[in-house]
Amino acid sequence: MGFLSPGQVVWFEIGTTDPDAVTGFYGPLLGWSFEADPDSSVDGRTYTRVFAPGAPWPMGAVQQGDTGGEAINLSVLSADVPADVDQLTRLGATVVVPATQVADVTVFARLKDPRGNVLSLFSRGESARLAERAQATEEHMQQAATVPQPGAMAWFEIGTTDLQATTDFYAAAFGWRIEKDETAGGKPYFSIFGPGAEWPSGGLWDHSGGSAEGAGADYMMPCFLVPDVAVTTAVAEQAGARVEYGPDTNPDGPAFCRLRDPRGNRFGLFSSPARTADA
Repeated sequence: MGFLSPGQVVWFEIGTTDPDAVTGFYGPLLGWSFEADPDSSVDGRTYTRVFAPGAPWPMGAVQQGDTGGEAINLSVLSADVPADVDQLTRLGATVVVPATQVADVTVFARLKDPRGNVLSLFSRGESARLAERAQATEEHMQQAATVPQPGAMAWFEIGTTDLQATTDFYAAAFGWRIEKDETAGGKPYFSIFGPGAEWPSGGLWDHSGGSAEGAGADYMMPCFLVPDVAVTTAVAEQAGARVEYGPDTNPDGPAFCRLRDPRGNRFGLFSSPARTADA
């Protein structure tokens, strides 16, 4: 199955009452650029596409106003949003925004999983006027997933205080395969594989032990690739972010850090392992 297949995390949204504060933080920090989306900006609330540096197509959005405050959520591609909403509610999720048609662009819904984490579902648009853009977007996102560039969302992470409940929910909801990560240096960390995927696209950290690393937290967050986690973390702190964990490095893996932005939303930073001269 391809990257843009149902059950894959392919988008993120930052809901806020102050879009300028959000773009003012993440733009300088990660080199993002922004563009208003006229199709999704309704009732005086802006919906602003987020672009990684040099990327021709967006990877997420900043949404003004309808989330009830500050929130960041991952978005999962769905073949049938109303049917998936019904399935997820049977599995214990609660509906925040019911299945909603957005012009001729998409159908979306927003829910909370059984641990209270916000996530969205959206379908691929069937609009003829957007067909060329949709095809180009898919090609770009496939390439970005294979060879991510700095500033791009190239991972996601779930933290849970109930490992069994979380793995059961997401395996049943989206067909995810969740396996222990043996490269995590002894941390209770698991790799998340989307439906039919050969390589993981996210991770799950078991915080059920109430360790200092997780402080007993349940969350879902996007993680962004940066050249140097320590440097970017220092810049983020100067701009008002707060470090929750890290920076740290796995023995055989990337450096990473978990933070809260000035609005209180969690996000992650990571950098790829350094290559040795004979690698």
